[in-house]
Amino acid sequence: MKKMVFGLAMALSLSAAQAADIVDTAKSAGSFNTLVAAVQAAGLVDTLKGPGPFTVFAPTDAAFAKIPKATLDALLKDKAALTKVLTYHVVPGKVMAASVKPGPVKTVEGSNLTVSAAGGTVSVDKAKVVKTDVVADNGVIHVIDSVIMPK
Repeated sequence: MKKMVFGLAMALSLSAAQAADIVDTAKSAGSFNTLVAAVQAAGLVDTLKGPGPFTVFAPTDAAFAKIPKATLDALLKDKAALTKVLTYHVVPGKVMAASVKPGPVKTVEGSNLTVSAAGGTVSVDKAKVVKTDVVADNGVIHVIDSVIMPK
């Protein structure tokens, strides 16, 4: 009985240790270093570590690399503009891929992004969704191949 209780306690503590918020999930993935640095520069870490839930369309490092270096450097130094771009990638609530419907979706930034589906490919604005349903304990991440910009 003692072994069973100890094993259950270990399993519970391991599952609690494995639970991670949006920011920690992105950090541990290893392909969102630029996104995490941008979230830190914009002062959004505490928000994205908060209770949420959030749905984040997360551009990879390769997506950020498509932006000219001078443009990206300027964006990273302009907190207001950076916050606007980053919050455009976030939708309130936890929206799993199976629940996504084509059309306009209101972002945390305040304007709408457009979700479209054609030929088995889902896009948000002009960014292609390349991986879905990366679950965090306060939401979900869908990986996109480009940085999307608010209008």
